[in-house]
Amino acid sequence: MNQTSARSILLATARRALLCVCGALAFASTPSSNAEPALLDGIAAIVNDDVVLLSELRSEVEMVQRQLMHTQNQAPPRDVLVNQVMDRLILDKLQLAMGARAGVKISDGELDQALTRIAEREGLTLEKLYAQAQADGLPPGALRAKVAQEMIIARVQQSVVNRRISVSNPEIEAFLGSEAAAQLVSAEEISVGHILLPLTPAANEAEVSAVREKAEALRGKALQGEDFRQLAVAHSSGQNALEGGDLGWRTASQLPGAFMVALRNLEPGQITAPVRTDAGFHLLKLYGRRGGADRVIRQSQVSHILIKSSEIRSEDQALELAQTLRKRVIAGEDFSKLAHEFSEDTTSALKGGDLGWALPGQFVPEFEAVMNATPPNAVSEPFKTQFGWHILKVTGRRDQDFSAEIRHNQAQAFLRQRKFEEELPIWLREIRDEAFVEIKL
Repeated sequence: MNQTSARSILLATARRALLCVCGALAFASTPSSNAEPALLDGIAAIVNDDVVLLSELRSEVEMVQRQLMHTQNQAPPRDVLVNQVMDRLILDKLQLAMGARAGVKISDGELDQALTRIAEREGLTLEKLYAQAQADGLPPGALRAKVAQEMIIARVQQSVVNRRISVSNPEIEAFLGSEAAAQLVSAEEISVGHILLPLTPAANEAEVSAVREKAEALRGKALQGEDFRQLAVAHSSGQNALEGGDLGWRTASQLPGAFMVALRNLEPGQITAPVRTDAGFHLLKLYGRRGGADRVIRQSQVSHILIKSSEIRSEDQALELAQTLRKRVIAGEDFSKLAHEFSEDTTSALKGGDLGWALPGQFVPEFEAVMNATPPNAVSEPFKTQFGWHILKVTGRRDQDFSAEIRHNQAQAFLRQRKFEEELPIWLREIRDEAFVEIKL
């Protein structure tokens, strides 16, 4: 049940699926200004045992062009945009293949929950989201397939990258004694743009110097008035490149340590000098700051029952059992006794499903979202996380000021997310370099 990565499925869906899928919803009915005759499909690239089809490449390029038009960002030359989109599709293919080999699957229930969250973010019901997608020429099946792919990619990243990082207690204590800990409590958020120019760990001095000079040149262009987002689309190798390099609103401590230091004294509108990390050289633009007031944390006392699928229990059967247990609780049976008998979270099952008072960042986002939305003494509908199907009961709720325990848990979560963000581009570069890729264009 404990959160193993700040880069969760929900965050991945929000970062990529919302940008890509909801962007497609917004522009699906907008014809391309450079419409070309339909071409017979073919192979754009070979990626290990898979291929990128010309139709896939064309569709993604046109979608990005419509997104850039909507955000009033000028698209880079078509060959540059095609290369950027091709790189993203290649990485997606590699990660989806890893997910398939590991048996990662997204159930209909999980997909429905993710789509419901997307609809809520857009101010729609799930039915209206489907209807809008259909009206704009995007069938519900295509919408579901896109979100499912993004969820699989997020799970692969979460599983693999988290095994490459760790956060020790001495690191947490050192962080809590730093200036960044004050930002953690004040929760000031910053909006940041990002350009990554990658370098391999084995890069020689000449290669490092060439990339540094390119970073300086791009910074010069931005300082002279060229749009930072357009430069990111054209030149960045970051995961957010095709969204103009926007990292969105984050607390400073959610960013890699080198980023936090570089941004510390910047004013909105300013751009950092090139920042060197193991992934390469970065340029960062500060768009704005908000928040900064002390917060009171609302805690929930929660119990849960976890039901897992297995070789002898299908996903649908696990859901059915969770639904049956909820009905039994509502009919008057004791939640703790049912948890002790049925829950497959063995630690909490011994305590009748009791998880105690929840602290921010303690549970995965799907669990926290349901917990926060469930009234005291109510029992939730079954919901899915990476651990299985849950029902939960909120037995109490209180407002608490930040305590040492809260600060410790949040520090651990922020440090893990920071390391995740630092390690992810390195891992992506490694799997790209190790793959057999043949561009056929």
